[in-house]
Amino acid sequence: MKLLILGGTQFVGRHLTEAALAKGYDVTLFNRGNNADIFPEIEQLEGDRNSDLSALEGRRWDAVIDTCGYFPRQLELSTKMLAGKVGHYSFISSISAYADPTKAFQDEAAELATLEDETVEEVTGETYGGLKVLCEKVVEDAFPDNALIIRPGLIVGPYDPTDRFTYWPERVAAGGEVLAPGKPENAVQFIDVRDLANWTLEQIEVGQTGAFNLVSTPQQFKFGDLVETCKTVSSSDAHFTWVDDTFLLEHEVGPWMELPLWVPGEDANFMLVSNQKALDTGLSIRPLRDTVKATLEWSQTLPPDRERKAGLEREKETRILAAWHKAS
Repeated sequence: MKLLILGGTQFVGRHLTEAALAKGYDVTLFNRGNNADIFPEIEQLEGDRNSDLSALEGRRWDAVIDTCGYFPRQLELSTKMLAGKVGHYSFISSISAYADPTKAFQDEAAELATLEDETVEEVTGETYGGLKVLCEKVVEDAFPDNALIIRPGLIVGPYDPTDRFTYWPERVAAGGEVLAPGKPENAVQFIDVRDLANWTLEQIEVGQTGAFNLVSTPQQFKFGDLVETCKTVSSSDAHFTWVDDTFLLEHEVGPWMELPLWVPGEDANFMLVSNQKALDTGLSIRPLRDTVKATLEWSQTLPPDRERKAGLEREKETRILAAWHKAS
């Protein structure tokens, strides 16, 4: 198979590229030339999807995977350029595409997010989902019979630049008293990037179309499972103090980014999205231990003093734990 990947050297694209090469695909990457040394053995076309896609002129591929579209204008440019040049278009969207994150067990038929101003090009918590929906529509309009829309939850695993999952294996490996949010039985939901890559390529091979939620099975993983698995994998002496949601909010702890995977209140239903449609097509979710182990091993290759993009500062964690013990 001749496969074009828009992106291909960063997190999701990198895993897609590795998986496609393992399958023997003829892979071409299109990007701005960043990290070009990662795959020196394959063709890499340089350009900017915002303005210059001329490197794609006069070429044909069996399929394209778009890993980095955020604004409908970008998708209009790429679909116009690739119409008639590729047989199948896969677009990486997000479960943030749904209008109401407080509803549990939403499937692909749930109401989608909208934007009052569809020309906005600023990605925020309020615009991200609506922008992804507009991007999906561009792809579906341009490839009405050959579009695959992939809606992942939090994507985790090696090479993740966000630290939103990596925080937990790293923090637990450091040992000592660890602040854990809410209750051990609270659900967490995500998708290992390697499972996403494998499923995507399998679906392209059979010409799959339509929208699919790519997440772990609802309630498959609990917060307690996550931190205990991190402890087992790292063989640390960590012990966990579970702190009430209300207490954390009162002490100005930020959900999701400052304390990764923590989503308090009714928004916790964001961690209960249905993946049944993807399971029915063969989606396989690897064991939690595998994801934690691979993430920790990769993170240990990084500079220990690197700037983290997510996670609770140790000084603040210690202060909140002291206040919690005093209040208890």
